[in-house]
Amino acid sequence: MAELKKFAIGAIKTVAPGTQLREALDQIVRAKTGALIVIGDLEKIKPLLNGGFPLDIDFSPNRLYELSKMDGAIILSKDCKKILFANVILLPDTKIPSQETGARHATAERVARQTGQLVISVSQKKDTITLYQSDWKYVLRDVEEILAKATQALQTLERYRSIYDEFLQRLNALEIENQVTLLEVILFLHKVGMLLAVGKEVENYLIELGSEGRLIELQLETLIAGVPEEGLLTVRDYAKMNEDYDNIYRNLLNNFKGDFQSFSTIAGEIMGYTKEEIELNITVVPRGYRLLSRLSFIPSNVMENLVKHFGILPRILESSLEDLDNIEGIGEVRAKRIKEGLTRLQKSVLII
Repeated sequence: MAELKKFAIGAIKTVAPGTQLREALDQIVRAKTGALIVIGDLEKIKPLLNGGFPLDIDFSPNRLYELSKMDGAIILSKDCKKILFANVILLPDTKIPSQETGARHATAERVARQTGQLVISVSQKKDTITLYQSDWKYVLRDVEEILAKATQALQTLERYRSIYDEFLQRLNALEIENQVTLLEVILFLHKVGMLLAVGKEVENYLIELGSEGRLIELQLETLIAGVPEEGLLTVRDYAKMNEDYDNIYRNLLNNFKGDFQSFSTIAGEIMGYTKEEIELNITVVPRGYRLLSRLSFIPSNVMENLVKHFGILPRILESSLEDLDNIEGIGEVRAKRIKEGLTRLQKSVLII
């Protein structure tokens, strides 16, 4: 599933499994009655209504199902809590182009384009549910089909997570030994991009799965845990420009297409490295944000002071208790704790 627009996500969530509307739609599909349902701003829909009868009653799946047995369209409130009209004829502008061949689907498409509201067409013969809103169209897929695709994507995610963890451990060790190259940094950021890209694909499946995707959502959370944060901290460590790191990181992810060669060039340039520096695979030194973040007892403001004072991670690792004590916000007790934490961190990283 391609990345969805915001309104498309809302539309799919409206009919996802676990919602009352989806329960009604499934009943209509099983009964093969077909239906045309419009959801949204009544003032925008009213000019297209003809005939039928007003209801203004509370929504329930059974009520919608019974009303669908009539030929006309059904109008629901924007929040789907009220059934406003039933058995109405919709009269959209016939000059609005439609790619649909069936009368119900063509009407649905034209109404959606003319009003910008969500229109649902349930096919009487094909057992399909099609969503229309503005120029967007989406045919809902079978839950089992989506579950199979989501499970397959999770398996891919597990493999990428294993590779990511290996690169993470390698980067940790290289930073402790002060032997990081630009290639290693970009390789790690590439693994971050791969994980987040597949994770986004799974998130799209979850939108359509609704309540059926809870287990997959838990698995996704486990596999993605800590990855976005590690990526941002890596950018804070190695981006040449001391500016908006969030924006640099966002640009990296927005430019991620999967291919490492193109990503390598783009990532280097976004973080401020010249083409020659990228090609020469220069040695780079981290500021220390990423490894310092592993010492959970260090507040963010103290971490900023540490990096600002020492400039680079090697100097932080080599600092004495006296050096640490002199930094604003640390003091003797915290200095000792930081020094002990840094020593443990170095040993644990190199043992792994």
